[in-house]
Amino acid sequence: MKVDHILKKHSGKGVKKFRIELHIPVDPCYLNSWLQIAAELRIEELAVVLPSTCNANDYDFPCALFVDDGCRNAIEHLCLGGCAFHPTAGFGYLRKLRLFWVHITVDELECLISKSPALEHLALKYCYTITYLKIPSLLQHLSYLMVAACANLQTIECKAPNLSTFYFSGRQVELLFGCSVQVKTMEMRCSTQCNTIYNACANLPSIVPNIETLSISSVSEVVNTPIVPVKFLHLKYLSISLEGNGAFSPDYDYFSLVSLLDACPVLETFNLFVSQDRMKHDSVLGDPSSRLRQMPEYRHDNIKNVKIIGFCSAKSMVELACHILENATSLECLTLDTIRAVFSIDRHIHKTGECGHIGRHMIREARKALLAVKRYIVGIVPSTVKLNVLEPCKLCHALAV
Repeated sequence: MKVDHILKKHSGKGVKKFRIELHIPVDPCYLNSWLQIAAELRIEELAVVLPSTCNANDYDFPCALFVDDGCRNAIEHLCLGGCAFHPTAGFGYLRKLRLFWVHITVDELECLISKSPALEHLALKYCYTITYLKIPSLLQHLSYLMVAACANLQTIECKAPNLSTFYFSGRQVELLFGCSVQVKTMEMRCSTQCNTIYNACANLPSIVPNIETLSISSVSEVVNTPIVPVKFLHLKYLSISLEGNGAFSPDYDYFSLVSLLDACPVLETFNLFVSQDRMKHDSVLGDPSSRLRQMPEYRHDNIKNVKIIGFCSAKSMVELACHILENATSLECLTLDTIRAVFSIDRHIHKTGECGHIGRHMIREARKALLAVKRYIVGIVPSTVKLNVLEPCKLCHALAV
């Protein structure tokens, strides 16, 4: 009631942004009254964020207040969360649209998008009613698309010619990108299905042929990275994250990533992040007499910086590091992080408790990784390459005997 009183007394002069963020349910009559004020003020940035614990159908966003009649609708940024949204028209000035926990049908979303020609930024998250996302070519200004955790989504069809950044997280979907789509930056996180890297290698070069920055996250790879049939001709930055539940599958051969590096002829930066609580791969220290595999036919002439975060003593990972040192002719820096210090800046200056928690198993494994570095890697580092090895912190990662 206090908020209602203040808003009705406020002149509204100069107000361009209007945000309602609630953590408890509120009578829809109040919400409609406040949005009526926002419509009369010709608000440019509007956000209505309701509690995620509520049913999205509990509140129906009053689209009629913002009819695109050239008079009232001046909204450029629209963010809706935790409500139902049933638009029957577009927003002529809309440049940024964010929907999360929103109940909207496939047809309603298509109608809204197709009738908002100025749209530049589209983000959809936890929109479970969407099964098909269709973005037409008339969205000439759309440059950013984010789709995350839309559990029932099956297909994304995009023909927006100037789309440059695409972020996807969730169950694997079919991607239908038009030949004119110019995606340069892409991030994929498939959290519930395995072989994300394998599928990306098999399909992405033909779907996004102009990609320059690519980040892929996988929870399980049980099939080795394949020989890529079509190369990533423009890819300069590649990041691979392997986020295993407990231990990453010992069936996966880290050394198979060499074929992916070979498919990126202009690659300059390669980051590999391996997150696991236990290491179950065969250790290179298990049989000192065994020889490391080599692939001298694969040359990587443009790679300058490589980071392997979560470096362990797995034989195939040591083989990958050695291969890069021996075949990346432009390499300037190789970082081997044995304790996943992703945000560490200076490993030699610490305060107790500053480092992230690492389990006992991985602290022991980190020490094995350091031994593997000394035995197999240090001796082959070219004079032109800087080797950074990040060790467990003596203060935060002390391991009781």
